[in-house]
Amino acid sequence: MNFTLRVWRQDGPTTSGRFEEYPAKNIPDEASFLEMLDIVNEELEKAGKESVQFDHDCREGICGMCSLTINGVPHGPGRGTTCQLYMRKFQDGDVITIEPFRVGAFPILRDLAVNRTALDKVIQAGGFITARTGSAPDANSVPIPKVIADESMDAAACIGCGACAAACPNSSAMLFVSAKAAHLGLLPQGKPESERRTVRMVRTMDDLGFGNCSNYYACEAVCPAGISASFIARLNRQYTSAAAREAVGATTI
Repeated sequence: MNFTLRVWRQDGPTTSGRFEEYPAKNIPDEASFLEMLDIVNEELEKAGKESVQFDHDCREGICGMCSLTINGVPHGPGRGTTCQLYMRKFQDGDVITIEPFRVGAFPILRDLAVNRTALDKVIQAGGFITARTGSAPDANSVPIPKVIADESMDAAACIGCGACAAACPNSSAMLFVSAKAAHLGLLPQGKPESERRTVRMVRTMDDLGFGNCSNYYACEAVCPAGISASFIARLNRQYTSAAAREAVGATTI
């Protein structure tokens, strides 16, 4: 298969960027999108040109580092991460536009690689519990209804790739924040910090420059883990309640 790539090139976060075109020739249809970029980079290096910089790690759909916007869609067509996207999803001769995630809170490091430290800062604000660590407790020592355990596990599936913010017209990270708050807050071990976690994580998200949710549902559409936007509604209810209690002095955040 042969393609024409329109790739965003940018030398650093403070420099201006531009699109450059590269041919991608003789690409196997079973190659992943990242493997296709590897092949293109090998040809660029043979020609004495600088390779395209992009982020990746596990290439197994787990880490979420392969944060590319492909033809305007974070992670490209279909449900999954960029490393799980295969070239058979495209037609021979297609022109493919590749950009980094366009989120103000994710400054571009170089070319297609962005700095997603902002998500780490949101986690640091409240993504933890104060339960004692050490030896594993007995499985039946804290009874948890299966429906609650299942909902918590659904939220915990979030890999923190940032595609939700990249897809949102407001660059909102509410799907990410709501999932991280829910998977801890639903379980009894995470209840003591529930109010503080909710308020601190939402306020940190705002301080870092992410926008607010306007119910476009673009986040849910591109999430590779299939996180439901219903978690955002849950977070909004929790935040309203916790902020009101803080305002009247009923709790300390």
